[in-house]
Amino acid sequence: MPRRRRPSDYSLQLREKQKARFTYGVLERQFRKYFEMAREHSGVTGDNLITILERRLDNVVYRLCFAESRRQARQLVTHGHFQVNGRRMNIPSYLVKPGDTVTWKRVNGSVPEFIGVLTEDIPKRPVPVWLQLDTASLAGQVVAVPELSVADTGIEVRLIVELYSK
Repeated sequence: MPRRRRPSDYSLQLREKQKARFTYGVLERQFRKYFEMAREHSGVTGDNLITILERRLDNVVYRLCFAESRRQARQLVTHGHFQVNGRRMNIPSYLVKPGDTVTWKRVNGSVPEFIGVLTEDIPKRPVPVWLQLDTASLAGQVVAVPELSVADTGIEVRLIVELYSK
């Protein structure tokens, strides 16, 4: 019976990077760009990377419980169902800033029927402390910049930083 080999350091680092990519639904080139942005900012690179990924509009829509998955949130954003600060936004990779307000786009003064089905039991999961949800008006506000301690993604960013540092 063959024995299992211990995974190499590279294997562990790559697996962690892939986990982060698949969790946030980001392609390789985009992930590399986010890593470079995180490296340029002052502070810990890994924390900056998670902060950038958490600030993506599709992730914010998911965190506000407007969608059941990040993939569904991405599709809803792409189809133009959300406004940021009153302007229609259909770019899932848009990075929100503290003070931004994310709302459902209203059609003729009301929200479409399917939105009521999606949001009938808000919140389905806890909304992070860096976001504020107003269930009555179906709007969310970015109160602060997300921190790694609050993100709770289960991703070891240290391994991703080690991988890109080679």
